[in-house]
Amino acid sequence: MDGGFCRTQRLPLSGNRCSSDTRATPPRTRAMIVLHGYTGSGNCYKPALLMRQLGIPYQWREVDILNGESRTPAFLAKNANGRIPLLEVEPGRYLAESNAMLCYLAEGSALLPADRWARAKVFEWLFFEQYSHEPFIATVRFWVAIQKSAETNAAKIAELRPKGYAALGVMETQLAKTTFLTGAAYTIADIALYAYTHVADEGGFDLAGFPAVRDWLARVAAQPGHLTMAAAAAT
Repeated sequence: MDGGFCRTQRLPLSGNRCSSDTRATPPRTRAMIVLHGYTGSGNCYKPALLMRQLGIPYQWREVDILNGESRTPAFLAKNANGRIPLLEVEPGRYLAESNAMLCYLAEGSALLPADRWARAKVFEWLFFEQYSHEPFIATVRFWVAIQKSAETNAAKIAELRPKGYAALGVMETQLAKTTFLTGAAYTIADIALYAYTHVADEGGFDLAGFPAVRDWLARVAAQPGHLTMAAAAAT
């Protein structure tokens, strides 16, 4: 479910910027970036967290996906796929897909390596997140915590939950060897996987058997400029 973060706002930046080696000049500075999203969505949380850490100001526009606001003619004119998040980098210029946003926003920063191999390893985890992680962990969480339809979707949840645990197992294997997903450095790969992993318990996933993942979650949360999904929604 490429679906929030907080209400229409400009996030305060003082005291919440990361160190200078991770900041990037905003890709475009002629207009305030607008992030169209739904509160509680990990996919929407990803670019919001990244912009906070890079010191890029933006506005949040709430899209009520439960009431079909992403399927209106006005929204479909911006994104024919009818999904959020949607990044409006300047009036009339839109970028869909959360991980594409991470790549665009992180360009020129240490969070997206310039080295060809290191960058490919970041992409490897971004593709893993959207193909092998998000469809299971995020979808189950959506049914359980957002849509409140766990009983109706019980059979589907029983089918998807083992696949979510399998994805966590892949992460556990990697994080038992490295500090972050691609090695010693924090990158947008960590942001992408953190988004739904840190709220996996809301979908009934038990992380007790994944100590390396739990330690990694703590390291990501300790990064300069970090903002939790809950804190952002209350801002």
